[in-house]
Amino acid sequence: MNLEIFKKYNKPGPRYTSYPPATFFQGGFTADAYIVQIERSNQDEPQNLSFYVHIPFCPRLCHFCGCNTGVSQKEEVIRRYVDAIIKEIKTVSQYIDPSRKVSQIHWGGGTPNSIDLSYVEEIMAAFSERYEFLDDAEVAMECHPAYLDFADIDKLANAGFNRISLGVQDFDSKILKLVNRAPSKHPIDELVRYMHEKGFRGINLDLIYGLPGQTPESFVKNVEQAIEVSPDRLATFSYAHVPWVKAAQKILEKHGLPGPDEKLRMFQNGHNLLTEAGYVAIGMDHYAKADDDLSIALKNKTLHRNFQGYATRKTTGQVYGFGSSSISQLWGSYVQNIKTYPEYIEVIEKQGLAPDKAYILKQDEQITREVITEIMCNGEMDFENVGSRFKTSADQIKEVVKFSAEKLQEFIDDNLVAIKGNKVEVFREGFFIVRNIAMTFDPLLKETEGMYSKTI
Repeated sequence: MNLEIFKKYNKPGPRYTSYPPATFFQGGFTADAYIVQIERSNQDEPQNLSFYVHIPFCPRLCHFCGCNTGVSQKEEVIRRYVDAIIKEIKTVSQYIDPSRKVSQIHWGGGTPNSIDLSYVEEIMAAFSERYEFLDDAEVAMECHPAYLDFADIDKLANAGFNRISLGVQDFDSKILKLVNRAPSKHPIDELVRYMHEKGFRGINLDLIYGLPGQTPESFVKNVEQAIEVSPDRLATFSYAHVPWVKAAQKILEKHGLPGPDEKLRMFQNGHNLLTEAGYVAIGMDHYAKADDDLSIALKNKTLHRNFQGYATRKTTGQVYGFGSSSISQLWGSYVQNIKTYPEYIEVIEKQGLAPDKAYILKQDEQITREVITEIMCNGEMDFENVGSRFKTSADQIKEVVKFSAEKLQEFIDDNLVAIKGNKVEVFREGFFIVRNIAMTFDPLLKETEGMYSKTI
């Protein structure tokens, strides 16, 4: 891993969790217009249903957080919010073909496990009463370990959950204190061991590098501790400092942030330790054991990705979001709910749906999305295969994404990419700067320094 290569390509760019990115979403989208998109989605692929539930409440706010969240509210506010989600589920279900099955449910936030789990059970019941689940459906929750007891794991298992992602971020309590994050209530290794005993799979730990107080040496200790815990998956996220978007992040500047060279060394050290320990590198920043579904999907070139993270093509469905700020990722559109939960509650109580922003995709954009997804997830993109999915030619796909070998020449010269006939292959080293490679296939991209975080 050449640090000079990292420095060369470390510039602002989209994360491509969606295409076009969320910066293209437009306001003023109505409930009636959303219903049209839901009904249209019944004729589109994939037919599987994927649900996202957003819980915006946190007992305390971490200074590094870039999510849509707020400090936990009184019980009556949480009660109204949960009732609103259930009403939204009931409303959306009226327009979804009942023959379609659920392959994935993902809970994020905020801190979903900070609310009383009886609320979680109610929402899960609202899904199970209306939909049939595939036998191997993935039901996952992002959990803050500071608010997780062993009894909570039992309750989640009984409610149908089979995967948990633990937001560890850093094992050092001093670092957590600097960023205003509470430490884990129980030892992480004991929590993970208990989850495995209860039958949970794909258990993930999240770590962040680039926080105040972190050094390349301290991050090595973090990763070593994570390897000892032996989760099925592990993600090492680069802290994105965007105080022009999240003003609270400015607080971290008084403690000092690691510089770009230090962050690159953290990334490099983490990658080397994890791959030496037998974890397979997935995309930009995820790792999984060799027998995990994600590693198998990568090997078979069937890896996929959405706002909730990496998934297999098998579990991927069109995503229908519930709760404030949640985003529905349908084949032909993206629809984002009202961001603030007080307004979301009021609108849902009145009309059952609360869309705010949306983007309707043209076919050329659907094609570009498919090309970028293949590059980002599987590191191999065959113009002929993409063309067959859209019943067109490889040349037409190339024209849509404005492909030219010249755009990739720099990556080819640096031995990161190869063009073989109608295929573009990203080498393992190229995955480290895969966002940059994807940018060359984006005809809508306009580089704007303040709009995106840096790619590494």
